[in-house]
Amino acid sequence: MECVLGVVGRDFAVVAADTSAVQSILVHKTDEDKVMVLDSHKLMGASGEPGDRVQFTEYIQKNLHLYQFRNTTPLSTAATANFTRGELATALRKNPYMVNVILGGYDKDVGASLYYIDYIATLHKIDKGAFGYGSYFCLSLMDKLYHPDMTVEEAVDLVDKCIKEIRLRLVVAPQNFVIKIVDKDGAREYARRELVGDNASASASAGAAATTVAA
Repeated sequence: MECVLGVVGRDFAVVAADTSAVQSILVHKTDEDKVMVLDSHKLMGASGEPGDRVQFTEYIQKNLHLYQFRNTTPLSTAATANFTRGELATALRKNPYMVNVILGGYDKDVGASLYYIDYIATLHKIDKGAFGYGSYFCLSLMDKLYHPDMTVEEAVDLVDKCIKEIRLRLVVAPQNFVIKIVDKDGAREYARRELVGDNASASASAGAAATTVAA
């Protein structure tokens, strides 16, 4: 039931993901960050088996750091996407990683870009994309509302619409999401959408009000 989505705007990329750690019918936690900051100007949103997801994203992150340490220059977003695809393709013939990735980055000479990489090492450069059951609702919304010159506010509003649709229509929908952005100023967390916390606060307020009335 994981949901990862990404959008490229005028000079930035947004990557968002749910924050649920789930096994079978159990929710273990609701604050798992599935969008890793690979370096100063790259984000990787990943979905898949929890162990594979954590191990693989950390492996890519550390290799990017090693490359920069050895060569004193970071890999471009395109080179990072091809390196990631190569590692998935190599593992596919040995011990596959069950991981799907949306990679967003910003390069001075190219601008913002977004790449789709799935667990069988399919690589595509995209303007918008999504993984998981939430993609059944997100992709249609993106097709209707997306345009290449979106501002940050418009892109985040589109992501919010996708999150709302997921919460409304997916049977077992993740409630909390993290949204991160990368642009010329770097990769960083932009916002969180936490429905569970809001509900908990509302329940607590309702309980306090009921106690007051009863007294």
